[in-house]
Amino acid sequence: MNVSLQNIDKVSALLTVDMVKADYQEKVEAQLKKIRKDAQMPGFRKGMVPMGLVKKMYEKSVIADEVNKLLGDSINKYIQENKVQMLGEPLPNENQQQLDFDTQDEFKFLFDIALAPTINFQLSAEDKVPYYDVTVTDEMVNNQVASYAQRGGSYEKAESFDAAQGDMLKGLLAELDEAGNVKEGGIRVESAVMMPGYMKLEDEKAKFAGAKPGETVTFNPNKAWEGNAPELASLLKMDREEAVKVTSDFSYTIEEITRYVPGEMNQELFDQVFGPGVVKSEDEFKQKVREIIANQFKSNSDYKFLLDARKYIMDKVGKLEFSEKLMKRIMKTNNPDKDDKFVDENYEGTIDVLSWQLIRDVILAQSGIKVEQNEILEAAKAATRTQFAQYGMLNIPEDMVNNYASEMLKKRETVENLADRVIDGKLAEDLKKKVTLEHQEISAEDFGKMMQPAE
Repeated sequence: MNVSLQNIDKVSALLTVDMVKADYQEKVEAQLKKIRKDAQMPGFRKGMVPMGLVKKMYEKSVIADEVNKLLGDSINKYIQENKVQMLGEPLPNENQQQLDFDTQDEFKFLFDIALAPTINFQLSAEDKVPYYDVTVTDEMVNNQVASYAQRGGSYEKAESFDAAQGDMLKGLLAELDEAGNVKEGGIRVESAVMMPGYMKLEDEKAKFAGAKPGETVTFNPNKAWEGNAPELASLLKMDREEAVKVTSDFSYTIEEITRYVPGEMNQELFDQVFGPGVVKSEDEFKQKVREIIANQFKSNSDYKFLLDARKYIMDKVGKLEFSEKLMKRIMKTNNPDKDDKFVDENYEGTIDVLSWQLIRDVILAQSGIKVEQNEILEAAKAATRTQFAQYGMLNIPEDMVNNYASEMLKKRETVENLADRVIDGKLAEDLKKKVTLEHQEISAEDFGKMMQPAE
C-alpha cells in the first residue's frame, strides 16, 4: 500500500492512497474463517459450512469493511508520522471513482486536505498591550463590610417605628366604614405583617412615623400602595382582582415592631466570614475585604487584557490564508443540517475564531503551557467558592467544596470549560511576562462601561 501527499498550494493538498489485494487479503481471510466458525445453516453443522459458500455470501461485505478500516488506519498513521498540519477531516476528492467490490481488487482513494497556515511570530518587550487596573475605593470596601455585617445581623424588638430602619410591623388590620368605625362584617386580618417604609404614597407612610406597640393607626392601603395588586392581595389575604377593588380606610393596631440590626464588627463576625482567627481586628477585616475585591477585579482585568492581547497579536500576525473552498466544505460537513447560506453568513466569523485558536496553540506550544488534571479540580473548587461567596459564604468547609467540585467534574462540558479557563489564566500570565503592560488606572464604573458589548 502506498500513501502520498501532493501539495496543491500553501493551504491545500491531495492525499492519495493506493491499495492492492495483498494489503487487505490476510485480514479478509481471517474474518471469513471467524464467520465460518460461528455460521449456522440448514444442512450443515455449526462451523462446517463450506468456505466457498461463506465467501459467496459474505466476502464482498467483509472486503468492504476491511478496506475501510485499513484506509482509516493508514491515513491516520501517515498524518501522525509526517506531522501533517491539517484542518478538519480528509474530504473525498470530486474525482474519486466509484468503488466496485465485485470487479475490483485494487483501489485508489483521493482525499482533499485543508492545510493549516504556517504561523511564525515572536513577542517581546517591544510589544505593548494596555492593562487596566481597577481602583478599589474605600466606599467599595465599606459597602462590602456593611453587606457582611447585614448578613450576620439579627432581628430585635423596637420601641417605635422608623421607616428608615426598614422596620416590620405585625398587628390587627380592620376595615372601617364611612364614619370611621370598624365595619361590621368587613375585612379583618389578624397578625397582618407589613413594612410601611415601602409604601409608595408618602402621606400614608408618614402616618406610621414614631408609632409604638399598642397604638392604632388609620390609613388607606389602596392609596398607600397606589393600587398595586400583589401588595394589596398579600396584605388583605384575598385574590388580586378583588383586592384592588377595596378602597376603604383601615385601622391597624400595632402588636409588635421588629427591626433588623446588622452584626457588630467583632471577632464573631470576623470568624463567621473568614474562618476562626484569620483576622483579629476591624482594620485587618477591611484589608481582607479589599484584597477580595481587588482579586475579583484582577480576574476581570486579565480577561480584558486577553481580549486586547488577542487583537494585538492577530493584527501583528496578519490575516491567515485558508482554502475557502475546503473550509466551507468542512463547515458544511460539521453542520449537516445547515444550508449554503448559513455557511456563507458564518464563514468569516468561523475563520476569525479558528485563526485565534491556531495562533493561541502556537503560543501555548512555545511556552510549554499544558493543563493537568489537578489544575482542573482546583478550578472547579475555585468556581464553587465563588458561587458561595456571592451569598456571603466565604468560610465553606473543605469537604463541602470538594463535593460540589466533584459533581461539577461529572459533566464533560463543564470539564472542557474549566480546562479552557485554566489555559486562559496561564496564557494571560505568560503574555504579561512577554509584552510590556501599559498600566492604566480606571474606575469600576468606567471599566464596566468599557466591557459592555457594542450596540
